[in-house]
Amino acid sequence: MSAHTTLLIPADTPVHRLAPQCKVAATVLFVLAVAATARGVYWPYLWYLLLLAPVATLARLPPLTMVRRLLVEVPFVLFVAALPVLGGPPRTTVLGVGLSVPGLHSAATIVLKATFGLLATGILAATTPLPEIITGLERLRVPRVFTAVAAFMVRYTEVLTAEWAMMRTAALCRGGDPRWLWQVRDVTAGLGALVVRSFERGERVYLAMASRGYTGTLPSALTGASASRLAWSAALAVPALAAIGTALA
Repeated sequence: MSAHTTLLIPADTPVHRLAPQCKVAATVLFVLAVAATARGVYWPYLWYLLLLAPVATLARLPPLTMVRRLLVEVPFVLFVAALPVLGGPPRTTVLGVGLSVPGLHSAATIVLKATFGLLATGILAATTPLPEIITGLERLRVPRVFTAVAAFMVRYTEVLTAEWAMMRTAALCRGGDPRWLWQVRDVTAGLGALVVRSFERGERVYLAMASRGYTGTLPSALTGASASRLAWSAALAVPALAAIGTALA
């Protein structure tokens, strides 16, 4: 299951060794603290950066890699860029363009919150394999229906990717090369076939699991070990300090 290592940056650090349930809880609480930051107040984001930087350094995460992973929010940022143009008064002029002051504050706040949320989740993904994240959710008593769906999604993402690659190879061998706009029909037909084949494979997998005694829950051995108080204290220190900054803001 090599797909599990796509986001992981292997290393032997205290952050990597920390119990997954601690890291998952700390990440969620940190993101909530960032999301609760008041609009128009910007100094807390420097405080959040000062909290995340030592964690990333301790985990030996390459800064350029973390920055490149933020590119996923570029389409979202382009959408947010319309807020200063479409926002209401009062307005100000920047480089000869009239912009809404509330729109500027809203756009800056949304981008900063999204960026720090991505940084926090990026550190989690870079230091914790996806199966361990599922284990952490189970240890946090997340309903089994959610963890089961997430676990199967993680395990079969690579299967579906390989299935799509085989279908594309078969299309190329038959002279198909859907890369232009007028070939969109071929792309949609391939996606439809992939959905049908995925559904059929899912049925076969479920029947095979049910015949082997699957009842909707994973074996108890996958729930992981409990974390010590020291691990919880170390993990929750970062979101606690972030919450203090949010409250002061």
